Amino acid sequence: ANRPLIIPESPAMNAPLHREIPAAILNAGQALSQVTSQWDSDILRQLTDYIAIPAKSPMFDADWAQHGHIDTVVRNAAAWVEAQKVPGLTLEIVRLPGRTPVIFFEIPATRAHSTQTVLMYGHLDKQPEFSGWRSDLGPWTPKYEDGKLYGRGGADDGYAVYASLAAIMALDAQGIPR
Repeated sequence: ANRPLIIPESPAMNAPLHREIPAAILNAGQALSQVTSQWDSDILRQLTDYIAIPAKSPMFDADWAQHGHIDTVVRNAAAWVEAQKVPGLTLEIVRLPGRTPVIFFEIPATRAHSTQTVLMYGHLDKQPEFSGWRSDLGPWTPKYEDGKLYGRGGADDGYAVYASLAAIMALDAQGIPR
């Protein structure tokens, strides 16, 4: 179905904007098909690899820097972003002493005379294992079953970088200015 994509709208500074992209502009079915195909053929594998890495938040891993898990997931996500070859995309891994690295990427607007900015956020560090996993599941052992990917971090923003860029690429594929 070609349902419109809903985008927030408000005149207040820094408040979310909300408005629908009319079906005449965005073919939602085509966008869904493209993102689903990318998700199934590539992003699911990225998230599966991500889940297997115990990149625990510094609050739960005091030696996070020495363990290198957060650096690994950041490098992997950054490499995926760069591999997408989105025109104009620039990426930087920001490192401050004692802090976890941050992936910052920017993509210029394609809408003429655009003055608006969209900020998308996610994080790649994870909460600790905890208990209560089903006997055939584990926090660092990804398992795809019945259309669901199980493991630590996949549903808590680990997907954010992939989903955000896939959405932008779906707009670009239809020539929709952003």
